[in-house]
Amino acid sequence: MRARASQTPGCHRSVSSDETRRGKMRAMPTDFPRLPGEPRTPPPTTFDQRDVPLGDAAHRVLEHVFGYPAFRGEQGEIVEHVAGGGDALVLMPTGGGKSLCYQIPALLRHGTAIVVSPLIALMQDQVSALVEAGVRAAFLNSSLDMERARAVERALWDGELELLYVAPERLMTPRFLDQLDHLRDTGRLSLFAIDEAHCVSQWGHDFRPEYLQLSILPERYPAIPRIALTATADRQTREEIAERLNLQAARRFVSSFDRPNIRYTIVEKNDPRRQLLDFIREECPGQAGIVYCLSRRKVEETAAWLQEQGLAALPYHAGMTQEIRAEHQSRFLREDGLIMVATIAFGMGIDKPDVRFVAHLDLPRSIEGYYQETGRAGRDGLPAQAWMAWGAQDVVQQRRMIDESEANEEFKRLARNRLDVLVGLVEATDCRRQHLLAYFGEQSTPCGNCDNCLHPPQTWDATEAARKALSCVFRTGQRYGAGHLIDVLRGELTEKVVERRHQDITTFGIGSELDEKRWRTVFRQLVARELVAVDHERYNALRLTDAARPLLRGEAEFHLRLEPERSRSRARRRSGASLDIPDGIPTTLFDRLRAWRFATAKERNVPAYVVFQDATLREIAIARPHTLAELAGISGVGDRKLEHYGAAILQLVAEAG
Repeated sequence: MRARASQTPGCHRSVSSDETRRGKMRAMPTDFPRLPGEPRTPPPTTFDQRDVPLGDAAHRVLEHVFGYPAFRGEQGEIVEHVAGGGDALVLMPTGGGKSLCYQIPALLRHGTAIVVSPLIALMQDQVSALVEAGVRAAFLNSSLDMERARAVERALWDGELELLYVAPERLMTPRFLDQLDHLRDTGRLSLFAIDEAHCVSQWGHDFRPEYLQLSILPERYPAIPRIALTATADRQTREEIAERLNLQAARRFVSSFDRPNIRYTIVEKNDPRRQLLDFIREECPGQAGIVYCLSRRKVEETAAWLQEQGLAALPYHAGMTQEIRAEHQSRFLREDGLIMVATIAFGMGIDKPDVRFVAHLDLPRSIEGYYQETGRAGRDGLPAQAWMAWGAQDVVQQRRMIDESEANEEFKRLARNRLDVLVGLVEATDCRRQHLLAYFGEQSTPCGNCDNCLHPPQTWDATEAARKALSCVFRTGQRYGAGHLIDVLRGELTEKVVERRHQDITTFGIGSELDEKRWRTVFRQLVARELVAVDHERYNALRLTDAARPLLRGEAEFHLRLEPERSRSRARRRSGASLDIPDGIPTTLFDRLRAWRFATAKERNVPAYVVFQDATLREIAIARPHTLAELAGISGVGDRKLEHYGAAILQLVAEAG
């Protein structure tokens, strides 16, 4: 079997015999409370860890349960710290393996770990994956009927669960707290894991008031370790998480926020729907993706339009019924190549690893939001795309929403600042990734995998044009929108120009050297950089801001980027589009493995990636294992999956020749 670097969390793994691996497991009872006709839940995964160092025990669980040979980054240190009883605040990018940081300590410590999760879909996916790996896990949420909920509660009371996922609302009910008290008093409460911890921050992009109640945990259960995890939090949000969850003394682990497998591309809007369609067809044909829109109406219209173009697309927003949202989300998780068009109501906690692109048809609200949303692409570590179309009107709309909100002035000021930072990212002429990581306090070198690095944009000195535009705003009384101002600058004798006698002012015709499109770019950037403000009460009239003074005085310059020619998008295709089957992968075997996985997942009523991720199937297709021992060396093949699926996979490999 060849050595290779896996992009699945866990990386390199040496080949060991499946007999040896299974021999390390301690025999455990297989009975588990279940409803009549319900399949048997797997036995617990506890190992006999007597006289075994904690680090070694953690590696055993990593390999035998989850199928990974080595921890990645700070995973091992986090696991050992929490398993030893320490509190932790963990910031790790989406796809970085956060879940292992509490799942493995849960299997090492005695009793049941309580995982606080904000979304039903996330709970169900996590539990499905754990059960497939042989872990006794369950969830309690509103999707369960009374009989099934009672069965889970009985299992919790009797100490027959290793992990239980709950929403914060349920955790804080007197009934559930009584159960936790029982576990504590009997020594069977192992730890608390608070996932998506940024939900506790009022400055965060996904604030959930019910998360504030979690501060009761250290008061009521002071001896139980807690680990809070999030993929997105700037310094201010981190401090608020620590304060509100009483984790000031917890050890902090901050991993790199870099997602090198994601390619960032940002374009100016020019028929954005058509731009989106071209991007999908040229870069990610037939791939699963998410398209974010700002409004519900735009979500519906965009999904319908993509369907008309022959793409499999579904809408998702908070205005739809719960049943339809659940159906669409389930299809997205279980079907290959589906595109979800959604508002930001969709996505938090979505554990689908093979999302190959995330596209934005509107400007996000902040870099935090952008990072969180784009991070849903490429969770399996394989190449993925983050694509956005933006326009200055997006900035105007976002600022208007901030100004008209009922938030206090401090919140508005911070929201405006975060929006400004995002505008700086979209306007950047140098590496996008450097700007993105700098926001989180991380220094980096040019990535070589964003649009600006791959195709450095041309710029032009628009200083004189910008001064002419600002002067025209002033000379016309700061009462008109960009369209009329462009007519004045270009010397167009329109009815409105003549009626206002603007042909007589000094700025009439001084900008005839630029066409209308170029002038609109100038005005968009003046608005985006806040040298000009939009007066919504006066029909979007433009007015000067204090920031325009240095430019008008000749103390500043104004440079703008020139958008690349459309032909370049096709030149990018080969470098970033072969996402489904990389070079060297035997296509026929890979396709057969995916077809088998789809049928198996359908039979087991779980998403396909819960059986095996694409990255694991790729490794199987490359290595072509002929024995269980060789298959055991594939990253992502744990003991239980080896036992359940090994023979079928080896048969497929043998048939492929």
